[in-house]
Amino acid sequence: MERALRLARRGLGGTSPNPLVGAVVVRGGRIVGEGYHHRAGEAHAERLALERAGKLARGATLYVSLEPCHHMGRTPPCTEAVLAAGVRRVVYALADPNPRVPGGGGDFLRAQGLEVASGLLEEQSRVLNEVFVKWVTTGLPFVYLKAAMSLDGRIATRTGDSRWISNDISRAWVHRLRSRVDGILAGIGTVLADDPLLTPRLPGRPRRRPLRIVVDPLFKTPLDARLFSDPAPLLIAGGRGASKRKQAALQKKGAEVLTLPAPGGRLILKPLLEHLGQRPVTSLLVEGGAEIYASFLDEGLVDKLYLFYAPILIGGTKAKGMLGGLGPATVAEAVKVKSVRATRMRGDLLVEAYMDR
Repeated sequence: MERALRLARRGLGGTSPNPLVGAVVVRGGRIVGEGYHHRAGEAHAERLALERAGKLARGATLYVSLEPCHHMGRTPPCTEAVLAAGVRRVVYALADPNPRVPGGGGDFLRAQGLEVASGLLEEQSRVLNEVFVKWVTTGLPFVYLKAAMSLDGRIATRTGDSRWISNDISRAWVHRLRSRVDGILAGIGTVLADDPLLTPRLPGRPRRRPLRIVVDPLFKTPLDARLFSDPAPLLIAGGRGASKRKQAALQKKGAEVLTLPAPGGRLILKPLLEHLGQRPVTSLLVEGGAEIYASFLDEGLVDKLYLFYAPILIGGTKAKGMLGGLGPATVAEAVKVKSVRATRMRGDLLVEAYMDR
């Protein structure tokens, strides 16, 4: 099962909106076939592993990181392939979390006389598929919040300069993360200050083009912004009462425009995430800035944090801190996190944490 999970990880960035799945066929204590799901619409891990095992699959044990599917999607049910291969025993880590799929593959295979076991390394599979589990059970994307800051928590100097706070190792790590998500989001403040592309750029790797999203309540995005120089899809979300003329101009430049409730000039983010989940955008990377970070945290929409700390001190009362907004009145009201982990990124420090709800 550990091997199946390692294989599943190879599909990172390619399988959305499907889960990450790996499968291993074992006969006589020896691996005779293995496979993983490469991308949505292509063969599932079980079928690939069984095909590679061939006749050796008969009477063998199939280890798979997620319960074999028993419904028709873009590809036929994996349970059909399991039965046809003559597998004697199936062991899976995580039950299919999709509430819209009637009947589980495990129960079906058990009813056909196969020996079926579940729960082996279940938590590891759940963490590996945290994006899929969140999206398929709530309809909302799994939200990563990424920020780069000085040791004293500043994301920019008093003049707005922020290039580059983090080092090249950290920035390359972020580009790998960008290449695995379905959407990358920034607020209009970041667009005006940094003029970003919001794209993954990895030398020597095939170019992925996640959806780029700008939260821009008043549609202030400049028509000469670098965002329009890249062919990756661009969605600009603004308030319903904002300038129709500017909306039309942005659409003419190639952007998709979405209007949402924005009382007091501040966009309500939950409807935006519901829209993204339906597209489907299953994972979303929030890249800044301070007000957007605060809004996502205030609405309880963040799932995981990636915070990069550089070995510098910026200081100054006018330098931008990571979080804007009003903030809590007391320490007891502060946002809480859990499962905190720190990793050295050469001179930088990456702190990962999940939100504690």
